[in-house]
Amino acid sequence: MSDKIQAIRGMHDILPDQTPRWQGVERAFREVLASYGYQEIRLPIVEKTELFKRSIGEVTDIVEKEMYTFDDRNGDSLTLRPEGTAGCLRACLEHGLLHQPSLRLWYMGPMFRHERPQKGRYRQFQQMGVEAYGMAGADIDAELILLSKRLWKTLSIDHKLELQINSLGTVEERLVYREKLVEYFRVHFDALDEDSKRRLETNPLRILDTKNQQMSDVVKGAPALNECLGEASLSHFQQLTRTLDEAGVSYTINPRLVRGLDYYSRTVFEWVTTELGAQGTVCAGGRYDGLIAQLGGKASHAIGFALGVERLIDLLDDPARFDEAISPHAYLIRVGSEAERIGGLLAEQLRDALPQLRLIVHCDGGSFKSQFKRADKSGAAYALILGDNEVQNLNIGVKNLRKESEQITLEHYQLIPYLQSLIQI
Repeated sequence: MSDKIQAIRGMHDILPDQTPRWQGVERAFREVLASYGYQEIRLPIVEKTELFKRSIGEVTDIVEKEMYTFDDRNGDSLTLRPEGTAGCLRACLEHGLLHQPSLRLWYMGPMFRHERPQKGRYRQFQQMGVEAYGMAGADIDAELILLSKRLWKTLSIDHKLELQINSLGTVEERLVYREKLVEYFRVHFDALDEDSKRRLETNPLRILDTKNQQMSDVVKGAPALNECLGEASLSHFQQLTRTLDEAGVSYTINPRLVRGLDYYSRTVFEWVTTELGAQGTVCAGGRYDGLIAQLGGKASHAIGFALGVERLIDLLDDPARFDEAISPHAYLIRVGSEAERIGGLLAEQLRDALPQLRLIVHCDGGSFKSQFKRADKSGAAYALILGDNEVQNLNIGVKNLRKESEQITLEHYQLIPYLQSLIQI
């Protein structure tokens, strides 16, 4: 007998006992985004490889090491999406959505990166993303941060997350800073690890984001990017911090926060935690005004963020609280041939009258005792008990499965209003 086929390393199943918390987080995300006027967009999982090379940058770790890239039968190079911003912007350009003066969008779904799997980092991971286009002011930057904070409050995890912000300035300002950074790190070349020595030639800003503790002193001594910012970039950042201060949002200005992708400019931010070990970044984003023109569109403004759903779920204090939202309200026990026949019809009548009712009907026969055990195991709040005697007398038994109470008997016409009052639907 051949070995069982298992899931690919770093790609995991989300089982039925886990999905309620996912649905709870997704529901909170949808509700918060709707309250700010954002619309959902659904995007392909596979894009042309060139899209990510042009947007993310060919000398980034994602493009060089982590993308799942393959040639299709036509010889085109395709890639499983490693992030959502590039695909979202591609869709907006392709369908002319950016002709609007402003646009607010969100999406969710799987992303793919070939990394070393560990807790909080997977090769297939779920992301929720938010993108806003056409707005130049720092008020939209603040809106995205306030929106994300409201999500943390909705999920009761706001006490576990801290906000870090920085400004990367314009492309021109970063080029000036890049020269200073390269000059500094060349003086301290022997203190760099091999990865940083390589980045010195390709993407020196990424050296500031190193996780190598042996380089912490040399990184701390590097020149700060804000020394190269012009008046407009400084003013933009000051407007952002003023809005956050007025809204009562605590934050830390982290001059070493650079983000890993080439397309960011001016505002960047991360929500970080100390409760997930090495994978401390839960949500990250920033402004990427130059990317639209880089992908062939008319130059405009853009900002967005993405959050990792797995990491968000790991932060939940009480994931089981979401189970109630999908647990069955009732389980219909049917004992006897007439009860089995009538019970299915009764269940449909209940669903017609109470569209929000979550009702499981027992199938495949069995004794009353075995059916009652299944009713209890299902998580239902109530058991509806229908035997041939109940069919004959036009009544039904109702038993609370979660509290000690006596079973009661109701006439059929009493069942709908009784259930409606009990489960408040």
